[in-house]
Amino acid sequence: MINLILGLLLVLIPAGILEYFGLPPTNSYFYSSILGGVIIGIGVALGLELLRNGRRFRGLGLAGAIAINLCGGGTLLYWLFFGKLEIPLNGSITLWILAILVVGIGLVVLFRKYWMEE
Repeated sequence: MINLILGLLLVLIPAGILEYFGLPPTNSYFYSSILGGVIIGIGVALGLELLRNGRRFRGLGLAGAIAINLCGGGTLLYWLFFGKLEIPLNGSITLWILAILVVGIGLVVLFRKYWMEE
């Protein structure tokens, strides 16, 4: 659900919402690299599905969702640690909350799935 909401916000951003949330302006590589991280996650998810099911098509499943969350959230964390983003405090707080939620959910699901199958 979080991914759907975040994706919809990014796709349907009305003018001024970036400024309202204190997020970086669009004249940087921030959004394209976040999208790149998500697309890498989708690629990893597709690769996992191919390896798991051979030629049978079944969709990405839980492992794919975990890969997408970790790649997209990891890219956001990279920006937060090393990107030298010049954004207001509310933007930093917003991005840290998103990064922690997305990566945290991915890790919780990964570890829970791993421990439940032992």
